[in-house]
Amino acid sequence: MAYVERIRDMISQPLLEEIVRQRTTAGWHLVSLEWRRELPDSEQPTEGAYPEDIPYGLRISEDCKRLEIDPNEQQALLQMMELLVQDFSFSSIASNLNEQGFRTRDGRRWSPVAIFNMIPRLIDVGPRLFSTEEWEVRRQKFARMT
Repeated sequence: MAYVERIRDMISQPLLEEIVRQRTTAGWHLVSLEWRRELPDSEQPTEGAYPEDIPYGLRISEDCKRLEIDPNEQQALLQMMELLVQDFSFSSIASNLNEQGFRTRDGRRWSPVAIFNMIPRLIDVGPRLFSTEEWEVRRQKFARMT
């Protein structure tokens, strides 16, 4: 699997063509632009606005230039995936995570709905989980159980 490096430039002034040219020359490809504004109290967020910027399982690195794996959230994702593979119900998965001390990003206990809402993230991160050494050990354990 090819690795992709991503960085985020924090812009404090208008975007200059020179910055884009420097990045392009260095081999970078522009993949998105993010616009931000402070909403006045009288205005509601745009419909469909996504409230969570950082995918579950990742966090901003200490240098604030990239995303890195959040070990605790990564363990919760692995546990969810493992229990889904074993055909546990969403409520059982939530119970299991809560018993192990895992919490959602906002500090709440896991619920069946929260587990269901993690399915797109599990699909996204699944190929990386399946390729890890830890998952190989778990997969062999499952094979012995059947």
